[in-house]
Amino acid sequence: MKKRKGLIIGLIIFLVAIIGVAIGAKRLIDQKVANNEKIVATSAAITEIFDKLNVNLAGVPKTQAKLPARYQKVPKIGSPMKPSVEKIASLNPTRVYAVSTLKDQYDQSFKEQGVKVTYLKLDSVADLEATLSSLGKQYYRQRQADYQIGLIKKAVKKAKARVHGRKPRVLILMGLPGANYMILTNRSYLGDLVRIAGGENIYHSDSQIYLSPSNDSLATKNPDVILRLEHALPNVTLPQFKQEFKKNSVWKTMKAVKTGRVYDLQQPDFNASANMNVSQALNKLSNWLYPGK
Repeated sequence: MKKRKGLIIGLIIFLVAIIGVAIGAKRLIDQKVANNEKIVATSAAITEIFDKLNVNLAGVPKTQAKLPARYQKVPKIGSPMKPSVEKIASLNPTRVYAVSTLKDQYDQSFKEQGVKVTYLKLDSVADLEATLSSLGKQYYRQRQADYQIGLIKKAVKKAKARVHGRKPRVLILMGLPGANYMILTNRSYLGDLVRIAGGENIYHSDSQIYLSPSNDSLATKNPDVILRLEHALPNVTLPQFKQEFKKNSVWKTMKAVKTGRVYDLQQPDFNASANMNVSQALNKLSNWLYPGK
């Protein structure tokens, strides 16, 4: 009986060992497959995420933003707003990543070329953390992802510690080359940064990220702070902003303009999508909303 019991225990131990070896072998195979994937990133923000996770890329966007050094010689696939689907297809990628806010803009073009795209939601700091965690697991970079998430949480905690008294009312504008500007609501990434830093976005929406500007509506607002995101082509959008604020009388009556609390948001710290410069962005924004603390 004891001998039989010993055989059973031995068999169980053997099976557990075999299963453990099999699981370990599968993990190594999966990791090797993940490391050999040909990944294309269509935006600077996504490119930066993969850099922090120490993942190689097969294609990156052509952008005015400075890309990480490791991707300088990687093939360019066009601008983030209008990537070349033909160029992407020629790279034979196994994965293509784009920001979810641009899905409606070029999803059809990708489908026509038979290119499958994974859209990443980067509309908030929480979205960025979730994306880091998800990609970290997928590409076996959990340690790198956890480290970056830790840095973000420290920056959030520091910004929230500065909040005191009445919340400053904030207006966020995004410059568009040739189309002047749009208003960013609380649903936008910058709207989320303002919320974290203790500001109150004067344009609230349950679903919309962008709103078309209206002088009638703006005339009823009186923000304490105005943030102007230069976004794409700052050499075009910044002069547009300056001309708009000079010619349009609606701005002259606003408290933010009278007190000199109009701030121009520039890359790489600020963007329309959440990026890996969130810590620097929060620090600057926190000081603008609550100066002198």
